[in-house]
Amino acid sequence: METCIIKTPLGFAKISGDAHGISEITILNSEEKTTDIIPVALEDCVFQLNEYFEGSRTHFNLKLNPEGTHFQKQVWKQLEQIPYGKTISYLELSKQLGDVKAIRAVANANAKNPLWIIVPCHRVIGSDDSLTGYAGGLHRKQWLLEHESPNKQQTLF
Repeated sequence: METCIIKTPLGFAKISGDAHGISEITILNSEEKTTDIIPVALEDCVFQLNEYFEGSRTHFNLKLNPEGTHFQKQVWKQLEQIPYGKTISYLELSKQLGDVKAIRAVANANAKNPLWIIVPCHRVIGSDDSLTGYAGGLHRKQWLLEHESPNKQQTLF
């Protein structure tokens, strides 16, 4: 398994993967030394993430290989279908997966998503449009949603 650390506008991110695909991308809550030479297996992921943060990429085209249960992988696959700049609720996600009663299990699988940004769990919000739970912190979730918003807010100060 290859790893690298890159700097993003939201902090340092650790990327892990190999020839079978990207298995994990996590945002770190501490300052880390960035990787000088990106492993070949991770180069495209780093490139695509940089394009995303620059605002020129709205869809990822990467081979993914996350570890998880069958159910978790079903949820993560469904998360990939949420369009850039759009959000859905946990309830809506549960309905898409065919079981409205599975909302807590869906939320739990969402929280265990190992592929930060690439599998866009940040696009799932509460039924009342609230920013509920996000492993990377609600400030990062808000930043990501604003970054993807077609109606960019500008600050006055």
